[in-house]
Amino acid sequence: MLAVNYSTIRNNLKDYCDKATDDGETVIVTRKDEKNVVILSLEQYNALTKAARNSEYLNKLDRSIDQLAAGRTVTKTLEELEAMADE
Repeated sequence: MLAVNYSTIRNNLKDYCDKATDDGETVIVTRKDEKNVVILSLEQYNALTKAARNSEYLNKLDRSIDQLAAGRTVTKTLEELEAMADE
């Protein structure tokens, strides 16, 4: 992980983009008032967003399992569900 100030990034943007894409580096761009940003490759970004989505999905499954264990479920037959769909 690299931390670079805004002026250095501005003067060497291509080099730092190459570090992010070619070397897998995460580049933190430090700015005034703690308004920092991060440069990372699209591959890394996609992996992070996928991990976040997976985590959300697993949390939903955990909540469903807890509801099932606590008996907070509703049981319907296929016929009842079809009748509800027709309403």
